[in-house]
Order: sequence, then structure tokens, then C-alpha cells
Amino acid sequence: MIEGVLVGHHHRVEPGWATGTTVVLVPGGAVGAVDGRGGAPGTRETDLLDPANLVQQVHAICLSGGSAYGLAAADGVMRWLSERSIGFQVGPQPHHVVPIVPGAVIFDLPMSEWGNRPDSSFGFEACAAAATEFELGCVGAGAGARVGSLKGGVGAATRKVGAHSVGALAVVNAAGEVVDRTTGLPWLPALGTAPVALPERKPDGLNTTIGVVVVDADLSKAECQRIAMAAQDGLARAVRPAHSMFDGDTVFALATGAVPLPEPRVFALDALCAAAAEVFADAVVSGAREATSLGGVTAFRDL
Repeated sequence: MIEGVLVGHHHRVEPGWATGTTVVLVPGGAVGAVDGRGGAPGTRETDLLDPANLVQQVHAICLSGGSAYGLAAADGVMRWLSERSIGFQVGPQPHHVVPIVPGAVIFDLPMSEWGNRPDSSFGFEACAAAATEFELGCVGAGAGARVGSLKGGVGAATRKVGAHSVGALAVVNAAGEVVDRTTGLPWLPALGTAPVALPERKPDGLNTTIGVVVVDADLSKAECQRIAMAAQDGLARAVRPAHSMFDGDTVFALATGAVPLPEPRVFALDALCAAAAEVFADAVVSGAREATSLGGVTAFRDL
């Protein structure tokens, strides 16, 4: 991902289970923002990311399966951080902190038996597993993901923009397709160049793409929000239709502040926004490309 940022997964993929949690940890804190475009969001602590509100930095983003039940995974993330005295200082002692952990969930309940969904232990274990290197595909929050008629998963991508680095992680579980049914060709050639025949889609409402874009630039909350907004354009390039009434498409943006933004500031920010759209599209493609067939849902790689 980006220096100073760790990613961890915890999931259960076994009979009766196909769900999990992914955590993006920034122990040193990062400026945070969010942009939501889908009609059916499942989120936590997103109001505090408004540039008008008090808290300026977050310490983790929790992405989870389990629909609204999966929001409980963030409790475990908070516990892991609080045990290490990482959070927003609210008292005189080092451990007097409140970890700031916004989160979002995908709807993957039909992939598991009813009642089998992430709880706080998933968030805690995902933090414990967090590292600079991490798996992609049907792991963490992407364990039970699907994109249209195909298996979805966790994808990631990075790129350089001058002195800055931009990284993205996406949990791809969209109602839309990554492949055009009329031609059999992916919307983005990076997924493949040969036509494929898509399987029939089951009408079971497995929807929502969520993710995080991270930049190492020194941005304000308002500038960070522009990064999140631009990333949604990347989602719309890779999945069609995107942002439907049945999706809860939510993208977080984090700015670690490690590298100053040069002047003219507005042009440098615009370049980062353009890169955010491209890298998030790449991360969505990665999530579809790295997924493997599971639970009767065929992966793109198997077509």
C-alpha cells in the first residue's frame, strides 16, 4: 500500500461461512474523508469526516462483510487500538484515547448460513494480522463478495504521481458487471482481452463496492474529500452500472501527510485526483481478477 499504512484480513471460508473483515490501519493517524454514492449504504462514523467537524485524523478504516451486522467488526478494531493507546486524546493519561475508526460494509449474507457474520473478533484479528504485504482475492471483506454474475474479492493497486504515491484497496461486490454482456469483453482491458460468456446472475441482491484510497500528501480534510470523490469515477469506469439504488458504494480517502503538496497547490491536488480515479479502477479490476470461484459463483479467471 503506502508507507505508514498496514492492511490486515480475517475471514471464515468453510461450510456455512464465506465472509470476513479487512482493516486499513494507520497507527500514526491520517487525515480522512469519505464519499458515498450508492443508494443502500452501510456505514459507521462517517459524519465525523465532514470537513466542518472536530476530529481531523482517523486511525483505521474497517471494511467488512455481514451487512449492517458487520459494522460490529469496528468494535474489535477500536479495542485493538485502545490497548495500544492509539486514538484521539481525550484525557491527561496516554491511554485516555478514543480510536477513530470509520467503516463500511457489503451485503454478502446469502453466501453464509443465516447468523454467520463478522463480529468484533473479526476486526481485532484483522488488526493483529495487519502488515505491509497482504493477500488479494477471496480474503477478508472480499470472502463472500461478488461482482455482477462473477465472484468478487479484495483488489489493490498503486501508482506514482511525481513525488507522491497513491494506493487503493477495493472490496468488489457490485450489482453491476465488470464485463459487457453484449460483447463478452471487460469494460477495462486490464481484466482481459478475449470475449467470455457470463454465467446467469442469481437475483439474490449481493451488492456494494467499498474501499480506501491512500495518498502520502499533506492534505486538508476538504482536499482529501476530493480524492474520495474522484475515486468513485474509477469505480464507474470498471463496473457498469455503478452507484445503483441497491449498492452502498462508499470510498474513504486517507492522507498520511508524509510528502508536502507543491505549489500551485490546486494543480497538484488535481493530478492526485486524476490518479485516484485510475488507481481505484485498477483496484476494482484487481478484485475481480484475483478472485477464485467459491460457493457456486464462478470467477473471471475460470471462464
